[in-house]
Amino acid sequence: MDTNIFKVNQSVNLADIATKLVDTEAKDKLKKVRKKLSKLQDTMYAHGKYSVLVCLQGMDTSGKDSLIREVFKNFNTQGINVHSFKQPSELELKHDFLWRHYLALPERGKFGVFNRTHYENVLVTRVHPNYIFGENNPRITNIEQLNDSFYHQRMESIVNFENHLVKSGTVVLKFFLNLSKEEQKNRLLRRLELQEKNWKFSAGDLKERKLWDKYMFCYEDLLNRTSTVLAPWHIIPADDKPTCRLIVAETILKTLEKFKDIEEPELDKETQANIAKYKQSLENEF
Repeated sequence: MDTNIFKVNQSVNLADIATKLVDTEAKDKLKKVRKKLSKLQDTMYAHGKYSVLVCLQGMDTSGKDSLIREVFKNFNTQGINVHSFKQPSELELKHDFLWRHYLALPERGKFGVFNRTHYENVLVTRVHPNYIFGENNPRITNIEQLNDSFYHQRMESIVNFENHLVKSGTVVLKFFLNLSKEEQKNRLLRRLELQEKNWKFSAGDLKERKLWDKYMFCYEDLLNRTSTVLAPWHIIPADDKPTCRLIVAETILKTLEKFKDIEEPELDKETQANIAKYKQSLENEF
């Protein structure tokens, strides 16, 4: 699959982009990709020079949680950290809006997955601008200040943040799980109909659903303004979960395979010269 077709490298209109793509062999293909990703992760961990940040955004029920479970199933848990960003805590609100995301960044050799990301700060807060006042920012005194210019400035700060990460050795991969409104309805109904899914349902999901058009406007704006050469967005059709997971996994794999310098480190000369001696010492143990 040519995953480049999902990359945002020109202006996009979400209304024109398909939300459904079905590969009937997606589940079997994903198993093969997972094995390759797992092996690459082990090499990256030993190499210890690059880190990978996978950013997942999407409307409620777009499949972020299950995607994380299925795509990274074969990973060594020591080499990956998943962060799900909820409503900011009291401590987090005492810092700038990117502070808590800095704290969660993966260290060299590891993968980090942001389940909802720093883009919530130009998405949810743009749909619900009153949330911004919780930051107690002395420069924000009235709702009129929370205009397009305000959010575009924040987007510029995010782009600078990501550029800094990439130039410091972090591979940034951003995925928008593009779900249709009709499919979201089906998934919400499923949560209500199946007892084992009831716990996932929240009445708040229905309130946010009524704001669908506002969210789509905000997503389209941020996708067009923050997809860069160093940290591009990928718009993934999310109505079919198996295919969505496969596309994300293949995109990650193909991106990392371009880094030809990621390889296991060589042993130091002294250790190499004495391998036979060390082996003999172990074999001679009683």
